[in-house]
Amino acid sequence: MRVSLLYRDRDPERLADGTYYDEDSIIRDLGLTALFRTAAQRVIYEYGKVIKVDKEDRYITETMRKLMLIPLFSKEEIEFRQAVVKDSLQQEELIRGLYEISSETVRKWNHLGRGSREQAQQRNPVINLMNEIQAFHVICDALSEIRTLFDRKKPATGRSAHEDFDSDGLRSLYERFCEAYPPERERTVRRILEDIAFYTNAEVEQKESAPRTLKPRIVLECGLEDGLKFSSLKLADISSESIRFYRPGTTMKKLQEFTFSRIPDSFPIEWNTRLTEQAKQLEFSVVSYLTDKVLSGIKDEFRNFFDQLMRQSAFYLGTIQLMDQLKLREISHCFPEAADRNVLQFRNLKECAMGMDRRMTVIGNTCAMDNKDLLIVTGANQGGKSTFLRSIGLAQIMMQCGMPVAANMFRSGIFPRIFVHFTRREDSSMNSGRLDEELNRMNRIVEHIGDGSLILLNESFATTTEKDGSVIAYDIVRALNEAGVKILMVTHLLSFAKRMYEQTKENPDSVVEFLSAERKPDGRRTFRMIQHVPEMTSFGLDLYEEIVEGKKTD
Repeated sequence: MRVSLLYRDRDPERLADGTYYDEDSIIRDLGLTALFRTAAQRVIYEYGKVIKVDKEDRYITETMRKLMLIPLFSKEEIEFRQAVVKDSLQQEELIRGLYEISSETVRKWNHLGRGSREQAQQRNPVINLMNEIQAFHVICDALSEIRTLFDRKKPATGRSAHEDFDSDGLRSLYERFCEAYPPERERTVRRILEDIAFYTNAEVEQKESAPRTLKPRIVLECGLEDGLKFSSLKLADISSESIRFYRPGTTMKKLQEFTFSRIPDSFPIEWNTRLTEQAKQLEFSVVSYLTDKVLSGIKDEFRNFFDQLMRQSAFYLGTIQLMDQLKLREISHCFPEAADRNVLQFRNLKECAMGMDRRMTVIGNTCAMDNKDLLIVTGANQGGKSTFLRSIGLAQIMMQCGMPVAANMFRSGIFPRIFVHFTRREDSSMNSGRLDEELNRMNRIVEHIGDGSLILLNESFATTTEKDGSVIAYDIVRALNEAGVKILMVTHLLSFAKRMYEQTKENPDSVVEFLSAERKPDGRRTFRMIQHVPEMTSFGLDLYEEIVEGKKTD
């Protein structure tokens, strides 16, 4: 049975090739690790107040890391997943329950040796059969719990549970589940498990003051041939009967055995080793037949169901918890709208990863950049330019995996191929100079980039002289632009920015937009980006004076 909460008609297990190029750089440069970890922490409320934040769930962390970096390719796919997210935000108890049930089932099933065929072949067949039966109990208990979760959704009006879901994803999951595991099928499976309970329930059951154990009752039908040989042997009935337990060798045990031996048309086998072995073999054969022919179908049908449910519910639970964390930090969020690739609009967009990681207040930005293929951001040092660029990159990644974004409004095109090229600090891992390292990274990007791609450039080519860096930046940016790549760029290469401005300022249809980090006359940074002609200074003296004044004050 397929879960299909992430895609309407695609198998999420076969999408590994759909990840972004150089996802490690995207994670590193956009600060996504903070989001992964934050999404894996549950906010605990009591009477509407936060009492604590739970520790990180590593499985959710890894799930968010993987699924957030697999982009959706169409507006329909994004809207399908957004609808499930909206439902999940209203149905947190259901999503959390599905995750907890599926994760616990996977853990127990794996402990019983699911999938380890080599180990199973080496074990005793009797142990393997007992583990199989235990696995059936685990599966059925989990499916019963899932049914109970869904049944809690039934409104008092008597409507079916699926009518309370707005998303096609949760509604179809409920419908497929009810079709695959209706109550009558559950009753049939439960009855069989109760009938063969004697095989795994060798230990004593304590009921009040009288310990009891289970005894098999197997009825076979057959014909008789010459020489009293059996023919046409078939199972007529099987059940487990509860009897009082007495320890072997005690007087009461001997009395019990004597009582059983006096039953008409019966004889005891406890004192006959060969008969005992044959009886055990009969029990093994009958129980094996029932598990293989009757119960194996449910195991095969739900073998991958719980893995899928665990992974997909972990994504939605992580999204719920991430939204809780945004609310906790008073960061608003919205569901973005996928638009044409020439559209980029947002209002009060914030860089939420920094807000999560450093627990600081983040300033939002507003922008409308339609029919623009190149954005060049210049302005004062420490003015929030890199933060602004990361906020767009984060929102784009989150939108393309169906998540809400940290803004009051966000509209953008879909770019399944996103690239980042941020300046790096020199470290021992570099085998050449910083400029060579930058050019090598850019060369690898160019090999994978194509029409309809999005690239974020942050202080690229600033590791050489301003003159040389401007020439390199101009040539590369023009080439990428002509290749149909959308470019969002933060730069201190002012000669480059001025050159681009001079070439486009007289063109009303220019595809280039210029923003600048706002700086008040007194040097104060607002951390907001405004439309502005590139300036030939980064106002580095502001920082120098701030440091000097700070030392004088000290």
